Amino acid sequence: MLAEELGRLLLALDAAGKTYLLGSPDALLNSIVEAAARIFGAAAASILLVNETEGVLEFKVAYGASNRDLIGTRFPLDQGIAGYVAMSGQPIAISDVTQDTRFNRDFAKSTGYVPRSILATPLLAGDRVLGVMEVLDKINAPSFGMQDMELLGLFARQAALAINQAQSIENLSEALLVSLKRLAGADVEH
Repeated sequence: MLAEELGRLLLALDAAGKTYLLGSPDALLNSIVEAAARIFGAAAASILLVNETEGVLEFKVAYGASNRDLIGTRFPLDQGIAGYVAMSGQPIAISDVTQDTRFNRDFAKSTGYVPRSILATPLLAGDRVLGVMEVLDKINAPSFGMQDMELLGLFARQAALAINQAQSIENLSEALLVSLKRLAGADVEH
């Protein structure tokens, strides 16, 4: 009776939450990354998210010359240029990645795309770093400049808002599901 109704509600909420979270935020992030690549005249762009519990960065969306198979790829948070940006919370522009010791050449080769230049900025929610947004290889110039860095910061703020909102909704959904499961369990005991 009540327990069965709660069970159906739990299943519906669980499915609805996953549908919302899997659809909308990624579509928005894809559009932000695509717009950034086009506006910067970059060969590629991507967003990586911090997974604090596992201590890794994970590719969430990618556009352009970077391989779409990157989505879901993870690497340690303290490695590479993106790792440096995530750990320091500071943006960075590198005109020749081969001259930078933080550049992970083996990882880049494994993706099938080795960039020449990178512009990366943290995705911030207050003081918390949610991830990193990066654009690679400016097509009509040898590297990215300060104006590019400022503009990427604007894109990163929009992406961070979307990510933070999606994570908040996910946390609320999980809390609601836990509460409903407890309520359903309490109803079964009575």
